[in-house]
Amino acid sequence: MFTILRKKKLTEDQLANFFANSILRLVEEGFADVAEIVNNDPEFLSRPKLDKSDSDRFLLVIIAGNMNLLSNHFESVKDVRITEKIYRKLAVALSVDPMVLKETIAKYQSWMSRINHPSKNTRYAMSKGVFFKYDLNQFQTDYFRNMNTPNPIFLKRLDEIISQFIFDWDEVRDKYRVVED
Repeated sequence: MFTILRKKKLTEDQLANFFANSILRLVEEGFADVAEIVNNDPEFLSRPKLDKSDSDRFLLVIIAGNMNLLSNHFESVKDVRITEKIYRKLAVALSVDPMVLKETIAKYQSWMSRINHPSKNTRYAMSKGVFFKYDLNQFQTDYFRNMNTPNPIFLKRLDEIISQFIFDWDEVRDKYRVVED
């Protein structure tokens, strides 16, 4: 009861703006490191040579995973409003139509769910999404390449990297009282 009184107010619009800016900045500043780590992973037979400026697919995987996690932290009506505001903010920042972005993210989420089945762990889905979107299978040993599945050692490393790109929705709920605009 008393924790509600001590929490700072944060409007849904402020949260959407904070999320959009945080994710975009994090990917912009962090993808070069991700590419370098992947390019130098010892589990690959040859270097993937990810381009440090080719972050578009990575960004979409990160957005899709984080948007998927949002719904677990807010009641259904509030999460829909926040989600719509986030899509509008991201669309402006990325210079795309909000509906196109929403459809693209929905396709990514569906695809990530399929490649991660039967697991429902979003972080694993994000890691596998990066693995397949950047066609990393071709750099693996024959065993994993023929199975068309990520080497579990590499996937564990990628999971640790992806963890750095997951928005902390729990912290937002713990520190702030998210209110409608």
